[in-house]
Amino acid sequence: MIYSMTAFAREEVAIAATQLTCEIRSINHRYAEMSVYLPESLRVFEMPVREKLRKRLKRGKIDCNIRLQQSGDDAQKINLSLNKNMLTALNEASDEITAFLPSISPMTVNDVLRFPGVMEVSTLDMQALEAALNMLVDRTLDTLISHRAEEGERLLPTFFEKLQQIDDGLQRVRKELPQIVQAAREKLMQRFQEASIQLNTERLEQEMVFFAQKIDVTEEIERAESHVKAMLTHLKTGGLVGRQLDFLLQELNREANTLGSKSAHQVMTQTSLQMKVLIEQIREQVQNIE
Repeated sequence: MIYSMTAFAREEVAIAATQLTCEIRSINHRYAEMSVYLPESLRVFEMPVREKLRKRLKRGKIDCNIRLQQSGDDAQKINLSLNKNMLTALNEASDEITAFLPSISPMTVNDVLRFPGVMEVSTLDMQALEAALNMLVDRTLDTLISHRAEEGERLLPTFFEKLQQIDDGLQRVRKELPQIVQAAREKLMQRFQEASIQLNTERLEQEMVFFAQKIDVTEEIERAESHVKAMLTHLKTGGLVGRQLDFLLQELNREANTLGSKSAHQVMTQTSLQMKVLIEQIREQVQNIE
């Protein structure tokens, strides 16, 4: 099974009068980039949450947003307290700012209360919150990974179809290559005759051998076929295959370029162009595979 890097999951859990909400959003990224947003009262749990994300998500830009909210009438029963040290520091900072900027408006009560850490909820059971938070993050990750897997499964038929088209083109060139080489030799001989160029038999044979080697793309076809087979194997095996697929696409594109540069027939040119188009279409989707 392959996994897309694009997904979203949202889960909630209630504990006493408190409701915890966890949202995790992921998009494609070359590496793993984690951003965790927690309310001030839960900031102590940031590193454990990051570790959970790191263990289960290997690639992608991950945004994890956790919110804590008191629910219903029970919220009014919560004892709130002010962080007096924070208030003292804010007051000193306000006095200092006013001294430099006399015309500035003084802080209001609402301004002070909105400052992180000023208001403390004294009734939070941190042990219970930690257990609930761990369960919530795990459950949200389960949902996110499930959505990633669903999206990856949806992309598989597209990958198989386009790789089959590439392989069909390679087989067509392989089948017609002897006729292409023979036709090219006959065309070269005709040009020699039209130009009235006289070559001895041995020299002519050497030139023909050299020309046949120059337009022969058997090795390129074999390498391209091996890249296609390797990609199919990775897709069927699943797991963290995004980087391997991206590397194989680069190598496959290299063979398509060589096939085009050695082209001695319309079939080779068309196959080279078709391969490049299909490779780019596959690459667009592979950029989103973990």
